[in-house]
Formats: sequence, C-alpha cells, structure tokens
Amino acid sequence: MSFIVFLTVCVLAVSALPLEEQTTRIHGENGWYVPQVGVDSKWMSMEEAEGLLEAYETLNTIEITQRLSLNAVDFYLYTQRNPTKGQLIQATKESIDESNFDAANPTRFTIHGWNSNYEDGVNRGVRDAWFLSGDYNMIAVDWSRGRSLEYASSVAAVPGAGAKIARLVDFLVIEYGMSLETLEVVGFSLGAHVAGFTAKQVSTGIVRKVVGLDPASPLYKYEKPEKRLSSDDAFYVETIQTSGATLGFSKPIGRAAFYPNGGKFQPGCGIDLTGTCAHTRAVSYYVESLRLNNFPTIKCESYEQAQKKDCGSTYSTVKMGNSENEFFAVGDFYVPVNGQSPYGLGDFNIDDTTTLQPTTIVEETTTTTASEETTTTTPREETTTTTPREETTTTTPREETTTTTPREETTTTTPREETTTTTPSEVTNDSSSAATPPGIVTTPTPAPEGDKDNGRKTNIYILNLIFVNATINK
Repeated sequence: MSFIVFLTVCVLAVSALPLEEQTTRIHGENGWYVPQVGVDSKWMSMEEAEGLLEAYETLNTIEITQRLSLNAVDFYLYTQRNPTKGQLIQATKESIDESNFDAANPTRFTIHGWNSNYEDGVNRGVRDAWFLSGDYNMIAVDWSRGRSLEYASSVAAVPGAGAKIARLVDFLVIEYGMSLETLEVVGFSLGAHVAGFTAKQVSTGIVRKVVGLDPASPLYKYEKPEKRLSSDDAFYVETIQTSGATLGFSKPIGRAAFYPNGGKFQPGCGIDLTGTCAHTRAVSYYVESLRLNNFPTIKCESYEQAQKKDCGSTYSTVKMGNSENEFFAVGDFYVPVNGQSPYGLGDFNIDDTTTLQPTTIVEETTTTTASEETTTTTPREETTTTTPREETTTTTPREETTTTTPREETTTTTPREETTTTTPSEVTNDSSSAATPPGIVTTPTPAPEGDKDNGRKTNIYILNLIFVNATINK
C-alpha cells in the first residue's frame, strides 16, 4: 500500500511540473506562442525569439549589400476594367503606362498575412467590396517571405517588404500625381505590420489611412511601436482586434481600436483553441462593413472595459469600418456581433442613425476543431493593464519628421480573473455574451461635414441587399 502511495506521489509531482511551467508563460510578456506550419503554436522565450529574429535579419543585410532578392514583392493591379485578373506592375513608367492605373481614382493596397498570397481572402474580399462603390486602383501585394515556413523569417522580412511598397507609392506620387489624401493601406495579421512599415517609409508625404485587421502579436512587443504597426504611422490608423487571447493584440494598436465581442473570442467559432477562426473574422467583419456599414459600436473608456463588454448602454455614431472614421473616430470601441453572416447588428444602410437588429445571437453549427496533440496553454498576449493609450488621440496629421517615443510599460497590475494562463480545456467560447447589452439606446451625435456617401447611398443600398447573404470570405 505504501509503495502505491509513493508511486502516486511521484506521478503527481512529475505531472505538476509542466503545468507549473505553463502557468508562468504569459504570451507577449515573457515569450510568445509562435505559429507553426501544420502544427500547433510553439512556445518561444524572449531570449530564444530575439536570437532567432537576429539571425533572420542578417538575410536583410545580405540582400542590401549583395543586391540579392531574398524578399521579392510583387504588385497586382485591379480596376473596374480588370476586376478579376490582376495586372503585374512595377515601379517603371513602361509598366504603369501599359496598365489600367488611373491616378484620378483613389488607390488601395491590400496585404496578406503569413503563409498566404495575393489571391487570398483579404485581397479578394476587400477589392470586391470597394468596387461596389466605384472605380479604384486596387493593388494586391504579394510578398514572398510572407510564405516562409519559419514564422520568424517572415517577421524579419516585414520592414523590407514595407520599404518596397513605399517605393512604389513614392513612384506613383512623383510620376503620376497619385494622391496620398485618398490612399489607404489594408493589411491582415502579419500584413498589418507590413502596412505600418509601408506608411512609416513613404517619403513623399503622409499616408492618409492604414487599416490593421487583427495585427499579429507573436514576436512583437507592444512597448516598441517603431517595430510594429503604430497609431501614428498614418494620418489615421484603425484596427479591428478579434483574437487578443491568442494570435492578436489585446492592447489598442490604432487611433481607433475596435473590439468585436470584446476582442478575444468570436461567436460562432466553437472551440477555437488556436484562435485561427477569431483571427480571420477580422477580415470578414471588415469586408462586411465596407459593403453594409452595419457595425454600430459603443465607446469605452479603456480597452479593458471593451474586453469585458462593460462600456455602458449607449451606442455611439461611430461604425466599425466606416469610411468617414478618419475624421472623428478616436479611442476604444466595443462592437457586438452575430455568430454568422451578417455579423453586424445594424441595418444594411449608410444612414447616420442606426436601427438595431434583434439582440438574439444566432450561432453557427460549424466549429473549429482543435488538435488533440495540444499540450500547451492557450496563449495570451498581455496582462498589463491600467496603461494609458499608446499615443495621444488627435485628428491633426503628424509631422513627417516626427517620431513617436514608445511609452513606458512598467505597470504590472494584474487585471480581472484571466491573469493566469489557462489550459486549452479551460478555454470556452464566449459567444453567448456577444448579444447587445440590455437597454441599449442610440444617441445620435452630429455627423461630420462633407458626407461623401450622400450621392451614392441609393445605388449602394441595392447592391448591398444582393450581397447580404453571400459568403464574405470565400
């Protein structure tokens, strides 16, 4: 009997070691859960990650000194004249003259994330949505190092990819008079940081708008905005943050940061241990917002309140993804969403006054299956709270020579009950809480002057109805 007790104690002691190690792992603070091709995320300490990034960054140095192309970036132009087949363009007059590029039309760059390409959902979905409202120069970016088998190699290639996009932007401004005032750069996941580095490195002026769709958090430190997408990279930076517990950031990245369903888990994703479903929902939400403008929001005093869905009961007049947000959207916003398309709770119109749908959330039956081999805890990004926002919020364009000093991240006050990293079995889908808070009323505030949408509301409304039941991200 005593021998059996002894064996039991030994087994318990051994099994407790990994659990103790796991509970000390805080995603984004003392390491990261780094995505892997074909397998679950791998835990990597700060020291290990920094060493790996430094090794891969030497490839960037070799590319510069040896004039090698280790980070090829290609550009595919789509317009109303060629809406489905892109034209491969380069920063040369011969290439642009032979293309359908028209500097009189607004320009949009779309940038894919890790392990993807220019034909993925973000490029296709955003392009098709914008074409509903007119003609644009839609330029899909294909950066080859974004498909590296090693995630760290792609991270190290982000600044270089952004620099090559910035050179094309400068070329189009100088040679063809492309307007930066109507330029928008949209990036998903790791591509959001490429978008940030594009805007950082444009030399001909200030990029008007950057949209980060759930910017990737693995191997990125929040307290180093110069190394990632930052709220002062463009005149206006907007982020839609959907997987703050796993692949994305919890703390606000954009001048306006939107937190659908609190920004951690998304309704309809089922058991989403890796966060992949919640991560890609940022793309689906953004595309739907471009088509339907149907995501009413509630202004929050902090991102912690947004995550708790504790921001009061009055809707603001800011809608997530609205094209006019650059004029007045500042701060953190909670966004209630449905569990299936249409995800937004607002009517399918572009009116300033939002009429809400019923607050019952319809769940999808399809769930994301997690790997049975997962033995690590669900990654969390950061637990530091009560921290001021990254930069002061203002609608005044930044000076071209201004650099932002990273803010101090010394506060270590532990927030709410999620401070201990949980095991995968403890993670539950929080879809039921995505319903609209009881008693919510809409309090309109004056809309900004110069509404650009007035002349096209009727036609867009008809088109929107056609697409309302379509799959957003095929």
